[in-house]
Amino acid sequence: MAGIAEPAYQHRVLESLASAQNYIAWLASLARPYLGDDPLEVGAGAGDYAAAWLADGLAHITLSELDPHLLGELRTRFEGEERVTVRELDVTGAPEGSHSAVVAYNVLEHIEDHVAALRSAQRLVRRGGAIVMLVPAFEFAMSRFDHDIGHHRRYTKHTLGGAYHDAGIELEHLAYVNAPGLLAWVVAMKWFKREPGEGALLRAWDSFVVPLARRVEALKSPPFGQSLLAVGRRTT
Repeated sequence: MAGIAEPAYQHRVLESLASAQNYIAWLASLARPYLGDDPLEVGAGAGDYAAAWLADGLAHITLSELDPHLLGELRTRFEGEERVTVRELDVTGAPEGSHSAVVAYNVLEHIEDHVAALRSAQRLVRRGGAIVMLVPAFEFAMSRFDHDIGHHRRYTKHTLGGAYHDAGIELEHLAYVNAPGLLAWVVAMKWFKREPGEGALLRAWDSFVVPLARRVEALKSPPFGQSLLAVGRRTT
């Protein structure tokens, strides 16, 4: 997939964030209402979101990766789990499919032609199926880490909504997520040029800030956030 960063760097980041269980559970919960009975996750990484969906009772999910290392890790992690299918897939050249939804977390920003990728992703779902994307928000938050990890862009509601429109996807839901996370990102990643990493700070953030933010944002969507969630539907 064009635009993806050095694999070893991505693996290290994924491993460092695996301990943020409250954060993973929160983000997983955002897509859960739209997954249906047979979704496909593009760029499933270490499989942490899939594990959360399965624990919540998801009947079946297909996990896809291009990275050979992560593909192998997914097959090992879910070996013997009858509700999981693992496959290699490039979303930029996806075949026709009949999944109930396609979901991709922190994938679209890695792809140079994101409109073409959304059109391709739409082909993976049946009519009425959901196209669920979680992406990093706001160009002003673009950091050295974003560039190092292979991000082409960060998004606003206007730019992501426009990409869905140009791809011919009917937009159903568009919301910023994790308002305090955006402020922390700008300070830590942009100003101090750090990168995500496991440690006491991450554990404290996950234990205290994330649960509070989740409760508040469940009541009212914030006007800004570290991430942006979009849900659209295939109509043809």
